[in-house]
Amino acid sequence: MPVNTVPTADWVTLEQLAEDPYPVYDRLRAVGPVTWAPQLGRFLLTGLDDCRFVEANEDLFEIEQEDSPLKRAMGEVMLSKNEPEHGVERAAINPALRPKVIAEVWRAHFEAHARQVLERFRGLGPGADINADFALPYAAMNLGVVVGLPDVPWTDVQRWSLAFIAAVANVQEDPRVSEANRIANAEADAAIDRRMAELAGSADPSMISVMLRAGLPPDLVRANAKLAISGGVNEPQHVLTSGVHALSQHPDQLAAVRAGEYTYTQVFDEVVRWMPPIHTLMRRARVDVELNGVTMPAGSLVWILLGAANRDPRHFEQPDRFVVSRPRRPHLAFGSGPHICAGSWAARSSIAEVAWPLLYDGLPGLTPVDDDARFHGFFFRGLPGLPVTWETENTK
Repeated sequence: MPVNTVPTADWVTLEQLAEDPYPVYDRLRAVGPVTWAPQLGRFLLTGLDDCRFVEANEDLFEIEQEDSPLKRAMGEVMLSKNEPEHGVERAAINPALRPKVIAEVWRAHFEAHARQVLERFRGLGPGADINADFALPYAAMNLGVVVGLPDVPWTDVQRWSLAFIAAVANVQEDPRVSEANRIANAEADAAIDRRMAELAGSADPSMISVMLRAGLPPDLVRANAKLAISGGVNEPQHVLTSGVHALSQHPDQLAAVRAGEYTYTQVFDEVVRWMPPIHTLMRRARVDVELNGVTMPAGSLVWILLGAANRDPRHFEQPDRFVVSRPRRPHLAFGSGPHICAGSWAARSSIAEVAWPLLYDGLPGLTPVDDDARFHGFFFRGLPGLPVTWETENTK
């Protein structure tokens, strides 16, 4: 338990963070770089350097294992483990997600999926929701193929993903959320088991196959395939939708991108800095640790606030502004250290290289119907919906 001299923010609640975390982050910075939040029972870190330090030093800060929400939701996933166990499983997955494999194998699938979903989306007409009707099915289709479940309907992949995510955030232990998660685990385990039997001995490039060839036991293959499903839908979905929203708010920047002055990859990097789809990572202090003059006792729970770190004014000029031309600087949208997101290259390719160019080429004048779209969520943050319009034969 922290002593009285620790900067305290007794006003911080999960509800505030889910509604709009950025004013909270600003108030926390005014209190201090390391603050104690009694209502959350955690130390909160807002600075990019401090957040990176905690992620990089597992000898001081471990993954919160005893009550890991990831483990509770999906089993013994690699992100609920410290080194060296984490590294073994991460090495087994990496061959499916390397940039060369993405370029030579997965990008063709991304392009086929994007064209398929775009045709359906165009048929819905102006007013269709780009989040629910394009970004969601597109991300789920891509994920199914990369994980190694190409025959599972994307609607099932999406439903499992939502169930896993809800279970991770189920701090109030809602029994309905727990039951939906139990069903999703049973269905996903059965599908993964069938696929493991089909892929035994094959050279398939999917995650399930490369994990089998690396010698991971079936329970770890299942758990880590479900981990990929949990974040592999909503994170690219929200980045894609957030990018369309941000560019609509900055038509001059969109025009510059369309003219070739900047790239969609630059858009991607700025979107994930400005509005990361995940806002916090959790750690536990192994020993008493002093950081920025504050001692966090052994056993203390710590939240690495990625959303705050990505708008650290000591590292980013006018950090709250969306600026595609911003000089590229390291941020923490995908984490850092040994637990950096394994799927970041796949997300960048599917969105920046495929989806956004296809959308803006195929739907001239693409723009949201309502400029007042509101982001929501803390652990996972994005736009719940974004109806859009575009030029048609009737509007030209």
